[in-house]
Amino acid sequence: MATEDKNRATAAAILPLVGGAANVRSIAHCMTRLRLGLHDRSLVDDEALKALPAVMGVVEDDTYQIVLGPGTVARVTPEFEQLVEESREAAPTPVAVSAEELAAQGAAIKAQQKAKNATPFKLFLRRIANIFVPLIPALIGCGIIAGLNGLLVNLGWLPAVTPALAAMASGFMALIAVFVGYNTAKEFGGTPILGGAVAAIIVFPGVANIDAFGQTLSPGQGGVLGALGAAVLAVYVEKWCRRWVPEALDVLVTPTLTVLISGLVTIFGLMYVAGEVSSAIGTFADWLLSNGGAGAGFVLGGLFLPLVMLGLHQALIPIHTTLIEQQGFTVLLPILAMAGAGQVGAAMAVYFRLPRNESIRRTIKSALPAGLLGVGEPLIYGVSLPLGRPFITACVGGAFGGGVVGLFNQLGDTVGSTAIGPSGWALFPLLDGNHALGSTIAIYGAGLLVGYVAGFLATYFFGFSKDLLTEFNVSQDPAPSTVAAAGGPHPAPDADRTGGPGSPDPGSPEKAPARV
Repeated sequence: MATEDKNRATAAAILPLVGGAANVRSIAHCMTRLRLGLHDRSLVDDEALKALPAVMGVVEDDTYQIVLGPGTVARVTPEFEQLVEESREAAPTPVAVSAEELAAQGAAIKAQQKAKNATPFKLFLRRIANIFVPLIPALIGCGIIAGLNGLLVNLGWLPAVTPALAAMASGFMALIAVFVGYNTAKEFGGTPILGGAVAAIIVFPGVANIDAFGQTLSPGQGGVLGALGAAVLAVYVEKWCRRWVPEALDVLVTPTLTVLISGLVTIFGLMYVAGEVSSAIGTFADWLLSNGGAGAGFVLGGLFLPLVMLGLHQALIPIHTTLIEQQGFTVLLPILAMAGAGQVGAAMAVYFRLPRNESIRRTIKSALPAGLLGVGEPLIYGVSLPLGRPFITACVGGAFGGGVVGLFNQLGDTVGSTAIGPSGWALFPLLDGNHALGSTIAIYGAGLLVGYVAGFLATYFFGFSKDLLTEFNVSQDPAPSTVAAAGGPHPAPDADRTGGPGSPDPGSPEKAPARV
């Protein structure tokens, strides 16, 4: 009960600071953030929001995003939705500002932000991420069960239970194409169930009786990429039908034509093409790490944080999912997770280099546990990005950690993850590979250790100029009255403070979920 009260108190504290219920247009959440569509951005009190104890930071993108952290956001969001609904029922619409005026203000702000920052490519990547991100909890749960089942099988324990665990772990992956099709149609403006119906063709066992392009199809051929293409095609067919089919016949004709046309194209085209692309992805990943594992790991581990800041990491989500579907694990995620290790090492160095700045040191102490578990946002937005250079040296740490994991892949010790989403220490239960589990865990742990040490050393010795030390190695504590009024200490200066190297363009799509 105390936890429920805390979550409701957090929601109640946030609501007035975003302009109240009348200013909230839409509410959603991802793994770590409460995402709000707002009518009037100018009504938001950013500094007061950042001062709330439960808020790790705020990010402005196509929606206003309040970083609450994993677990917390899933509990606060329902409370926030209930408060908004209760407020709207209790209070009439204000007459001082009309709905049209609010809508116009919101549209103007949104248009300005999109014109300045959004590009078609990044918007497309964001839509792809919106398709796959809702699948992550199931991937995590099934991945951990798969790891537990493998451990029990290797030890010869509970033989009567392991078949049941295998079914639990494999059921979702066997039908993941259906979920991808459903989410794709929903994201692109079609009827979700029709997208799922067309994508279900890909995993239907009966396709094994069909020949296309001179070869017999196999169930699951094309995987999530085929399901994605099939569902997008279904959306366009459905929209075409809505324009031309008479309303009296729409309920019968439109679903039939959507499934028929999209299904035929999927069977006699998309499954083959997507299957070839999926096979090429797996082959290339294996070749890359087998022939240039150390160098590839160094580059991937070093560049992942900049990719996150640019929003380009979202392009990797379907690749991870394809590899998991094909091989049972993705070999890329353990390497990319080293970026978080570099971030942790850099934060530790900042802690020791700024002994007088209690504000930043307090932020680091509170954010380090989350950073160790792979939640990088508090350290990125509260520490390294505001300072500039430590963001770059954190990337150096990630590069060395990625190089270590890549080197072992090159030597034949494949290290992979059975799910996407977690990293840091939280990835240990999801590790898998081509050797014994102990060896896989040891290699990943060695990569983390190298990432921590390299990030620390690079930041300690090269992360601060004399001017930076002069500016930040002083007390940043707010006045006691300010702390009391805000309900807690203010966090460290945000990314807009310094504009140092590595700082993103404010409001652009690069501020996407940074689970590294």
